[in-house]
Amino acid sequence: MRRRRNSSSLLVLIFFIALIGGAVFIFNSSMFERNAPVVKLDNNGYWNLKDPLHVNISDDTGILSYNIVLKVDDKTFNIADERFMAKQNNISFELKAPKQLYRIRTDSAKLIITARDASKWDFLKGNEVKKEFNFIVDSKRPELISLANSYSIQKGGCAVVIFKAKDENLKSIKISTNFGKDFLAQPFYKKGYYISLIAWPIKENSFRATIVVKDMAGNISQEYVRLYLKDRKYKESHITLKDKFLDGKIAELSNEFEETDGVDDRIERFKIINEKVRAKNEALIHKVTSKVSQNTMISDFDIKPMYPLKNAAPVASFGDHRIYSYQGKVVSEAYHMGLDLASVQMGSITTQNPGHVVFANYNGLYGNNPIIDHGLGLYTLYGHCSSLSVNEGDNVKAGEEIAKTGMTGYAMGDHLHFGVLVQGVEVRPEEWMDKHWMKVNIEDIIAEAKKIIDRQ
Repeated sequence: MRRRRNSSSLLVLIFFIALIGGAVFIFNSSMFERNAPVVKLDNNGYWNLKDPLHVNISDDTGILSYNIVLKVDDKTFNIADERFMAKQNNISFELKAPKQLYRIRTDSAKLIITARDASKWDFLKGNEVKKEFNFIVDSKRPELISLANSYSIQKGGCAVVIFKAKDENLKSIKISTNFGKDFLAQPFYKKGYYISLIAWPIKENSFRATIVVKDMAGNISQEYVRLYLKDRKYKESHITLKDKFLDGKIAELSNEFEETDGVDDRIERFKIINEKVRAKNEALIHKVTSKVSQNTMISDFDIKPMYPLKNAAPVASFGDHRIYSYQGKVVSEAYHMGLDLASVQMGSITTQNPGHVVFANYNGLYGNNPIIDHGLGLYTLYGHCSSLSVNEGDNVKAGEEIAKTGMTGYAMGDHLHFGVLVQGVEVRPEEWMDKHWMKVNIEDIIAEAKKIIDRQ
C-alpha cells in the first residue's frame, strides 16, 4: 500500500512539474507572445477623402488579419478587409476612400482599424488591437482670388502681388516659382488678404510665379501670377589677374580664412576665396534676409528712394558677371550682387527708410557688413564699411547714419557695396532708387488693391 501511495505522489509531482514547465514554456515562447499589433496612421486630424492615407501595421509574430471601417454620421463603410495565409511582420499601404464617399457632406468621420496577430495567445485567438482615428472631413479647396500685381517684372528685379486667400482650415500660403524658390506672403490690410514681394534672380533665364494655398486636409488652390517679363542683359567683364594682385590683396585675405590654410598655390588661393569663401559669406546673407513675418499685418508700405551715400558715383554695376583669367586661361568667375558707390573716404552712410538691424558684423569678403530689414521681406545691405554706427537688434530711423565707407573685406579702394534683397534674392538696387518705378510698380498696386478690398 505504501508503494502505491508513493507512486501516486510521484505521478502527481511529475504532473505538476510538467504543468509548471508547460506554463513556463507558454509564458516565454514567441508563439504565445502577448504584444498586440502596432497600428500607425500618417494624419494630422484632417482628411479630404481624395488623397490616400498611409497606414502601417507591424507585429513580431506576424499579422494574421486586419479590417478597416469608416464611420460617417450614422453610416458605416467597410473599406478594407484582408487575411494573410503567410506571416506578414510589417505591412504598409495607401488607404483610399471609396468614390461614393466623395459626395458625402459631413464635418467629421471616424476611422476604425482592427488588427489581429498570429500569436497562439488567448486560447489560440491571438492578440487584437483596435484603434480609432477621428477626422475633420474637408474636401473643399481654399478660396483664392488674385486682386492686383505689378504689370511687369524685369530680370534681376521684383514685383508685388496681392490676393485673397480664405479657408477655415488654412495651412500654408506661398508663391512658388519655376526655379524652386518659394516667396512667403504677409497679411494685408484686412483679414483674409495677403501681400508679397517676389523677385527674378539674374542667374535664372525664365520666370514664372504661382500662388499656392493649401489647407490642413491637403486641398490646394493655385493661380498663376500674370506678369509681363522683361529680359535684361547684364555686363560681362573679363578680368586678367595680375601677379601684384595675387601676391598683395589675395595673399592678405588668405591669412583671414581657414579655407586657405596650407594653400600655397596663388591661383588656388584665389579660387578658394572667390568661390568657397564668397559662397559662405553669401549663404549667411541669404539666411539672414530670407525671413518675413507671416503674422504682422501690412497696411501700407511707404518706402522712400534709397540713396545711402551722398554725392556718390557708381563705380561697379549690379549683376556684373566677372570672368577671371590668368596667363590666358579662365580660372574662376563670380557675379557682383550689388551696386558699388564711392564719394569721399570714410563717407557717411545713411538709410532713407526706417528698419531693424538684423546683422552688423564682419562677413568675410563683404568686410564690416550691416544689414537692415525694412519689412515685407525687403532688406538693404552695406559692405566694406570702415566702421559701424549700429548694432544687431537696433531700430534705425530714416536719415540715421549706420556706418562709414571703407575697404574692409574684398575691396581695393574706399567705397560702399550697396545691396538690396527680397526674401534672400539679390535684386537691382536701381529699382529702389527710382521714385517713378516705385510708384508705378509698388505704391499704385497697393492703393489699387485697397480700393478693391474696400468695395468687397
